Amino acid sequence: MVDYREIIRLKNLDFSNLMIANSLSCSRNTVSEVLSLAETHSLGWPIPDALSNKDIEHLFYPNRGNNEGRKLPDYEYIYNELAKPGVTLTLLWAEYCTQCEAEHTIPYQHTQFNEKYHAYAAAKKATLRIKRKPGEVMEVDWVGDTIPVYDVAAGCKIPAYIFVSCLPCSLYGYAEAFPDMKSNHWIEAHIHAYSFYGGVTRILCPDNLKTGVIKNTRTELILNRSYHEMAEHYGTAIIPARPLKPKDKPTAEGSVKVIETWILAALRNRKFFSFDELNLAIKEKLKEFNDRSFQKKKGSRSSAFFEEEKDFLMPLPASPYETAVWSTATIQPDYLISVGDCKYSVPYEFIGKKVDIRTTENCIEAFYHNNRIASHVRKTYLPDPIYIPEHMPENHRKYLEYNTDSFLKWGEGVGSSTLLVVKNFLYMHKVEQQGYKSCASLMRLADRYGTERLENACMKALSYTPNPSLKNITTILKNGQDKVSVTKIKANTESARFGITRGASYFKGGERK
Repeated sequence: MVDYREIIRLKNLDFSNLMIANSLSCSRNTVSEVLSLAETHSLGWPIPDALSNKDIEHLFYPNRGNNEGRKLPDYEYIYNELAKPGVTLTLLWAEYCTQCEAEHTIPYQHTQFNEKYHAYAAAKKATLRIKRKPGEVMEVDWVGDTIPVYDVAAGCKIPAYIFVSCLPCSLYGYAEAFPDMKSNHWIEAHIHAYSFYGGVTRILCPDNLKTGVIKNTRTELILNRSYHEMAEHYGTAIIPARPLKPKDKPTAEGSVKVIETWILAALRNRKFFSFDELNLAIKEKLKEFNDRSFQKKKGSRSSAFFEEEKDFLMPLPASPYETAVWSTATIQPDYLISVGDCKYSVPYEFIGKKVDIRTTENCIEAFYHNNRIASHVRKTYLPDPIYIPEHMPENHRKYLEYNTDSFLKWGEGVGSSTLLVVKNFLYMHKVEQQGYKSCASLMRLADRYGTERLENACMKALSYTPNPSLKNITTILKNGQDKVSVTKIKANTESARFGITRGASYFKGGERK
């Protein structure tokens, strides 16, 4: 499918239609048509995340059906198959027709099939030397050979892989050593290269390594998500070299061979015990390499870069890209995601859903359908999960709020009598947690009857006994006794030992209230 979002984004960065077509492996006519339709429908960058390429296709081509047009043969496959003994174009055309029949597409006839293949075969033999514009392209690659770094503690050698980048116009190069060729070091190398050059090129040309390019065919280009995110951050377009076609980035290929001679070979007799030490040596040799005079023209790589190319580079963003690693996870019933040795919460509504997790050095983010649903500060190690109260169901939040401080704070907010009752519930037991159930029931009474009536009920109960029970307070509220004014009873010392007793007035007879 055509990447409509990427076409509109690159056009917003003022890339030409040809450059966009090369980046996305499509024709210039397709790019022009998409941009025209985007203008017609007033669709510009930034495009809302909820609007996918499929949605945009339905918007632009509401009546488009499936299997339209004739199926284009895979001429690269045909070219390779013809090299095998006994294979002819007629045989390959028959197989192509069988494939089209199975896919319900229309094949080319035999004559057209042969003409198109011969045109393709003739084009494969052509070589075009392209003169690059200053600040246009940065070509990147890994050096095939490695340098050993000696780990004294482990008593072993660690191979150091060398990243190389080069600007084709000035041939100005950059190199750096890493312990592996994984995605995080691949992206980190680009960040350091842009910082070294002091600017960004409009195009980035890598190989089709899996850390950068997931799929690159004639009709589709799928980039590693973190790699594409880095390109968006720096405002550049990634145009990978065609598979098995090193001529698409000859400068990087040539620089690899030169750097192997002037840097790796020059350091062959030295021993390095850390990557910092190795990179410092590479930095010294790299400066010698860039300052070395050209053999067939005046100046050096350094002078050509600073005089002819540096001013044409795009400016660096305000802050460098923070290397991110993407992964996926299905949310379990505990609504937690695991990153390293820590667990982080996401909203419980996404239990059972598959989410994307973006991990950086300082931050953990969870996305569902490109919408961020959770964000945490990354921790190195915590034995307990990190929960955000807003991510939890109501009953889970209330359970975690059951503690001595929260009950005392709630009682103080209701009134002094309620606070005394709460303290009595908490401190009358050997362990405070034994009183949590009574305190929670008291809170439910406040929700049912209101805080004012609860305060009056607690005051009424305390006037009878210094140790009221939950049942006393519940009875007072049910019978409405809290609405009757409280009479303070002055009990003498003797009667106070036995709690509440009937006074002499009770036995006088008459009307009893």
